[in-house]
Amino acid sequence: MPDTARATLKAIDTSMPCPCGDRRGYAACCEPLHQGAAAESAEALMRSRYSAYVLRREEYLLASWHPDTRPATLRLGMQQPAPTWLGLQVKQHAPQDTDHAMVEFVARFRVGGGRAQRMHERSRFVREDGRWYYLDGDILNG
Repeated sequence: MPDTARATLKAIDTSMPCPCGDRRGYAACCEPLHQGAAAESAEALMRSRYSAYVLRREEYLLASWHPDTRPATLRLGMQQPAPTWLGLQVKQHAPQDTDHAMVEFVARFRVGGGRAQRMHERSRFVREDGRWYYLDGDILNG
């Protein structure tokens, strides 16, 4: 990994609760996915993607994004000030068949010293060759 990319990664105490909210801790929850393990469900992938945003793991976010809809870059290290992620609530995980699912979630964040904001999204996921990928999502009001 280039030094500039490594500098944007946020360190985490692997014994602490996972950024996605799982109390087992990062090492037992999202870290294995960030290191290349396949997610068992669309919800697990979505939670790992939230944790990747918290930890600024852009490479993982791009790798877990379906190639048909994936952007070339996210430029997470260029966001100034960077958002502070405050929490994740999974509202619904709805498998549609064995290879398609929807996950609705609310992610809370703050930018700089501003007020907390919410991102409410209904995301679509697809499984190909045994791996789940984020396909796209709709931002919801409320």
